[in-house]
Amino acid sequence: MDFFAGRGCHGALVLGTTGEGPSFSPKERLDLMRAAIEIHNSRPTFHLLAGTGTPSLEESIDLTRAAFDLGYDAVVVLPPYYYRKASEDGLFEWFSNVMERAVPADGRLIAYHIPPFSGVPISIQLLARLKDRFAERFAGVKDSSADANHAQRLGEYFGNDLLILNGNDSLFSLALRSNASGCITALATLCSPLLRQVWDLYLAGESDAKLQSNLNSFREIMDSSPPIPAFVKEILAHEHHFPKWTVRPPLLPLPMQTVDHALQAWDQLRNV
Repeated sequence: MDFFAGRGCHGALVLGTTGEGPSFSPKERLDLMRAAIEIHNSRPTFHLLAGTGTPSLEESIDLTRAAFDLGYDAVVVLPPYYYRKASEDGLFEWFSNVMERAVPADGRLIAYHIPPFSGVPISIQLLARLKDRFAERFAGVKDSSADANHAQRLGEYFGNDLLILNGNDSLFSLALRSNASGCITALATLCSPLLRQVWDLYLAGESDAKLQSNLNSFREIMDSSPPIPAFVKEILAHEHHFPKWTVRPPLLPLPMQTVDHALQAWDQLRNV
């Protein structure tokens, strides 16, 4: 967390997709949330969000309540991703239960739209219903659809009334131009200074196509070496001398040949 804060990040999402959140038990998630919140001792303005969505409503409620009890700023909640044909009414009921039973008046919940992984899309209509019902506590959406048209539609529909966080680095500049409020991405673990430059230029009313092109190139290298959590851990060890952490099944470490090719491409791009 301190590493991220020192590289221009405004905050971090603990137990998201890159952090393999669904691979951890509820007890392990609580242990990790307790460990991460310690960053507030040295960096009280560094925002912390916790991934608390699971297919179980009760488990999601318990984890969400625990995150706010620990002092997290917000939670990022996946839809219940087992029943992929659940109706919009059913999803609205599910999220409403989490909101009513676990999110305090000063808490904020962000829905996690990542249909390539969850298989359960969160429609614009569902977002609007939740915002109407829970005006303050339902804060926004993390859009990891990797769909440029969807990013634009979100901005057109909600304007600045909903916190929209881009989840795909290649779409960051487009998302910002479409009223996004920032990003939470896998590449932010490795290229946060570059993402911060794009963000700062946007706030200044400027843009830099070359910076976005560099982001696209880094993202292409990462996407070509799945699984992303394993790739991220390899780069953190190689470039920033963190321990070479492993991934949890069903994910597997990258084959050595893949690692060598990825590191070579990464180093070449970094030195351009």
